[in-house]
Amino acid sequence: MRINIRLNIDLDITSSSRNMGKKDNTLPISARKKNIAHSTGSLPEIGGGGGGYFNKYHHHRWQVPIDGCYVIYRRTISLLIRIKPRKNKINCILTVLMFIMVIIMFMKYLRMIRFKNETGTDEDDHIVIRRQILSETNPEYAQDSNIWRNPVSDKHHGCIDRLTSETRNRSAPTKGYILVQANGGLNQMKMGISDMVAIAKLMDATLVLPTLDHKSFWTDPSDFKDIFDIKQFKTTLQDDIDIVESLPTHLANVAIQQKDPISWSKPSYYQGEILSLLKQHKAVNFLHTDSRLANNGIPDSIQKLRCRTMYEALKCTKKINELATKLINRLKQNNDHYLALHLRFEKDILAFTGCTHGLSQQEADEIESLRYSVKHWKVKKIKSSLKRQQGNCPLTPRESAIFLQAMGFPLSTKIYIVAGEIYGEHRLDEFKEKYMNVYTHSTLATEDELKPFKDLQNQLAALDYALALASDVFVYTYDGNMAKAISGHRMFKGFQKTIYPHKRKFVKMLDELDKGRLNWDEFSFQVKKVHANRTSRPRRRLGGVKPKREENFYANPYPGCICDNR
Repeated sequence: MRINIRLNIDLDITSSSRNMGKKDNTLPISARKKNIAHSTGSLPEIGGGGGGYFNKYHHHRWQVPIDGCYVIYRRTISLLIRIKPRKNKINCILTVLMFIMVIIMFMKYLRMIRFKNETGTDEDDHIVIRRQILSETNPEYAQDSNIWRNPVSDKHHGCIDRLTSETRNRSAPTKGYILVQANGGLNQMKMGISDMVAIAKLMDATLVLPTLDHKSFWTDPSDFKDIFDIKQFKTTLQDDIDIVESLPTHLANVAIQQKDPISWSKPSYYQGEILSLLKQHKAVNFLHTDSRLANNGIPDSIQKLRCRTMYEALKCTKKINELATKLINRLKQNNDHYLALHLRFEKDILAFTGCTHGLSQQEADEIESLRYSVKHWKVKKIKSSLKRQQGNCPLTPRESAIFLQAMGFPLSTKIYIVAGEIYGEHRLDEFKEKYMNVYTHSTLATEDELKPFKDLQNQLAALDYALALASDVFVYTYDGNMAKAISGHRMFKGFQKTIYPHKRKFVKMLDELDKGRLNWDEFSFQVKKVHANRTSRPRRRLGGVKPKREENFYANPYPGCICDNR
């Protein structure tokens, strides 16, 4: 049987012609985006009563699907009219199949729109940011604005408790003793020690109390007991590993095997090659501790142990904690908020990175000279302007102040500088031109309070760490070890708000502002938009092709030490 089916689609030309000349209430997507991005007259109407663009399209998320549904509806009706099933069963079957195809197309269309809304919600971002801009005009902004709110994280929580089955058998003999020479600054050493505790657990070895680095850039003579509470360290970890303060007498005169473990190694490396070495020599001295354990591919129990060490066992001494509490109370008096800024514009990091933007020629030459004098800094010839454009330089004090202002932090905000001495003749002058309420441990504490810490940079770094951890917002301008350690700790404590500037995009926008190609409102709007989702919200740690390229475990301990309630 031959069946002729005409699929004539009614385009309703007559209806379209009749509506020509009338105002089109449904803007094209591109037009609507453009209207939102450049409209300023509708600001007072956001969240208010009267008309205005956003109220008119209050349900903007579904505006595009409704238009599409109407087109599909018209075409479906047209098809069904053309294929009227009479008494022919084949026509009936074809009609049903056609109807199913239309439904499938409709569902795919909805999924496409939903995907767009979930991944590229430009309109949503615009509305959120414009509301934030409007809220800045509120007199109560400094206390009640969203800038002080933590990201939503009610479905996540820190989880580092050990299972009963993971408790060590104290009667079991040790496989050997590990001595560790922690290297680097305070936070690099803290992360290294936490790794060494985990490695001792992997090998059923005994850990000798770590020795701290006295030869790094700061040349701090502080020992472990001067910074950390030894009793807290041993008590917290007593059910995980055995810890002693020195080698037993029968090994005191034994030639100890020196070893520099391979960086970013998996447990199999320590449970194989290193454990064999330990059994043979009874004691092994690790010369470096930084980055000796991989970020990923580690059993959950070991990951939790790393965090248990970092966040609970490595508590500071009473002397450091008491002064930290005093300084925090001074910043928070009258229930004030304060922002901790890790302004890493210090001599050592500028020399290491080769960044000289904002410095005089004489200062730039001094930075270059320092870089060439340090043998283990292998890269000597560096083009500062290129590094800055790539986003690999710490922000200058001026850039940092402009960033905070563009993000909406009031100029009256209390700001605690988490850093050593800022380098350069002008140091914080340009920063203080905008933000006057600027504090450091040197200005917040009295001379008598700081006497016990004179020239002890690691102890002062521990003090700064405590104040950064307790801050309402933490901002860091260079992704160093201190920034990693504090941001990860703040995530563990409940995803406390932490902001890391997208420096590559920011300096490009700032240069446009300085050249007059952007006005302040446009600049501030773009800065807020770029950083709308860079506030330490819950997200899983990023992997990588090479272990070194992976996101640092201590910068983001999720997964491992943070659990999802779902």
